[in-house]
Amino acid sequence: MSGRRESAPFTFLSDADGFRSNVTPPPRERASAGELAGRWLLGVCVVAGLVGSLVLGMPALSTDPSATGTEQSEASDTR
Repeated sequence: MSGRRESAPFTFLSDADGFRSNVTPPPRERASAGELAGRWLLGVCVVAGLVGSLVLGMPALSTDPSATGTEQSEASDTR
């Protein structure tokens, strides 16, 4: 083998920068009425679940000063 190396043709790299395809992608399919209704219903269910959990969780998160210390358990009631 000789020590001579052939140069690799790298001109395709510079040609690739200016390449534009003339193939257009197919148009997107429009969602059917059932799919749209399903997406809308799913969104409503998610929002209703978040609102419901917030409404049910607010009493547990509230720090009402009048409610603390007014209730006594039967164990602490000594007669």
